[in-house]
Amino acid sequence: MDFGVVLQADPPASAVVNLMRRAEHNGFRYGWTFDSSVLWQEPFVLYSRILEHTERLIVGPMVTNPSTRTPEVTASTFATLNDMYGNRTVCGIGRGDSAMRVAGRPPNTLARLGEAITAIRDLAEGRETDVGGHMLRIPWVKDGRLPVWMGAYGPKALAMTGRLADGFILQLADPFLTEWMIKAVRDAAAEAGRDPDEITICVAAPAYVGDDLAHAREQCRWFGGMVGNHVADLVGRYGEHSGMVPDELTAYIKDRSGYDYAHHGRADNPDTAFVPDAIVDRFCLLGPAEAHIDKLRRLRELGVDQFALYAMHDAKEATIDSYGERIIPALDG
Repeated sequence: MDFGVVLQADPPASAVVNLMRRAEHNGFRYGWTFDSSVLWQEPFVLYSRILEHTERLIVGPMVTNPSTRTPEVTASTFATLNDMYGNRTVCGIGRGDSAMRVAGRPPNTLARLGEAITAIRDLAEGRETDVGGHMLRIPWVKDGRLPVWMGAYGPKALAMTGRLADGFILQLADPFLTEWMIKAVRDAAAEAGRDPDEITICVAAPAYVGDDLAHAREQCRWFGGMVGNHVADLVGRYGEHSGMVPDELTAYIKDRSGYDYAHHGRADNPDTAFVPDAIVDRFCLLGPAEAHIDKLRRLRELGVDQFALYAMHDAKEATIDSYGERIIPALDG
């Protein structure tokens, strides 16, 4: 199993770079950041610095979207980083939640996202492709490689992931829901004539190592609120108890009243009081190292290839170090 760390691009940029270096030293192979232009600093500027100051770390957004950056701009940016540092990037992409809504626009349609996945990968790897009705190719790309991983929850998005994407990003670590969603992705891949095992499965969630479970829950409760934004979209689209999405995912947002993106991804987010302890425990990895190892082994058995750890709490360094010292070695091989 591979491991990644997910950070917010908060200033100072040097702190983000140092945490990424710390993660690589502790055995993490991937370094991810959020990508919301208004809420955080520009991640692709940071990626260049991170790649310069690490040796093997693969970097990318969790996740970008096809509107705040057009496909040709996204592809060219990734291709430039790969040309400079040797194909050490991955493109995480989705419809756009905070990046679009903060700017007053709705998330992208799945149709636009699907077109972007193909266009970004083709352009970044040097192939000619259709971008908005125009055939484009980046002429200077040589031996480029860009895996494109899609974030998804709902049935149509999961099916698109299986048909088009190189990887699947699931932002929660509940084994039941993970198994359900991996199956949906792999079934769609098989129906499209693809090898389902070629799709990389990445589970991303907060992790907090320690014995004070109550404190860990409060530091990670924000995550249930973030996921709740996507769940609310699904309920609005498919209705409650539709059978299209498991009730285990949708039931907890019944008391959700609103969400202010000014607090997005923050441990002190005041809009997440509706998230019960049971959801925090299910969606996140909390407790002593042994509890993390047990849950990660269950996820690995379900087909998870990477666990990406959200380090957005008051114990970033300690959690990264604990993973390097005890947890990653236990999951090695």
